[in-house]
Amino acid sequence: MNIPEKWAYPAVLIGVAGHASSEFFAKLGGVAGPETSVWRYLLGGFGLILWALMDRNSRDLITPLREEGVRLVGLSLMGVTVTYLFFHWALDYATVIQVATVTTTIPIFVGLANWVVNGVHPGAVKVVTGGLAVLGIAVLLTDGALMALAGEAGTLPGVLLAMGCAALGSFYAVLVKPVMVRHGGLKIIALTMMIGGIGLWLLVGAAWGVWVNPASIVEKPALAAWSLIVLALWNTTITQALWFGGLTAAPDITRASYLFFLKPIIAAALAIVILGSWPTGLQVVAIVLVTGCVLVELYWARIRAAFARG
Repeated sequence: MNIPEKWAYPAVLIGVAGHASSEFFAKLGGVAGPETSVWRYLLGGFGLILWALMDRNSRDLITPLREEGVRLVGLSLMGVTVTYLFFHWALDYATVIQVATVTTTIPIFVGLANWVVNGVHPGAVKVVTGGLAVLGIAVLLTDGALMALAGEAGTLPGVLLAMGCAALGSFYAVLVKPVMVRHGGLKIIALTMMIGGIGLWLLVGAAWGVWVNPASIVEKPALAAWSLIVLALWNTTITQALWFGGLTAAPDITRASYLFFLKPIIAAALAIVILGSWPTGLQVVAIVLVTGCVLVELYWARIRAAFARG
């Protein structure tokens, strides 16, 4: 599956929609964060491998391993094993709101990674709109209560783990892009997610003594089992393929990543539709601010041209 450039932004947006519910299903699974990460990426990575094998253009998974095996293992360990261990582990210390707020800064880290790795300066517009979007997200998720975002002293490890997840995941997205261009997006996503899942299985087993047996999912309570399955197949297999595939296809990876700022807004929309929970007036202002920042960045060239003509 190689996503055409014209479909890059829609693919990223669908990927963001998948990310918007990942914390929720992770909590519903009812198991500790490190173990949840193993379930998610063993099952989700296996789903991606099956998807690749069913696509005749992506069945050759051996050639990328033969030509760039060491690079793929390194990217998998950094961008999947450690990144998503940090993400799920963070939920053991910090609240869903805190983790969601911190990880929504991913576009900032993508811009930084693109600058460090490729020498592409984000520019003043991205810096300003990114900063305002982060401020709006903090207001949206905490309703302006900054102390709620800061939390108690015990939440600091969770916030730091979430920040590490955002940083490592962003550098992975930038570093893996040329590899995907050479071999195809679905092949590389499937390989790195599966290798990363095996890395998580080994790391969590060795460090925590929890050796996950995927067959044991049938022994779990129904809610926990279905939550882990949804987390693996929707939030990982489908979401990761569209998120990273769309970023790879986009001509400006930093601009495409700005759609991630819409994650909490999508979550708020889901809350309205599913729970009938309407946002407060302050949250509506925050939604307008975040959406406006994203739209300004996405259409900045047209906006600048319109002002120039005026």
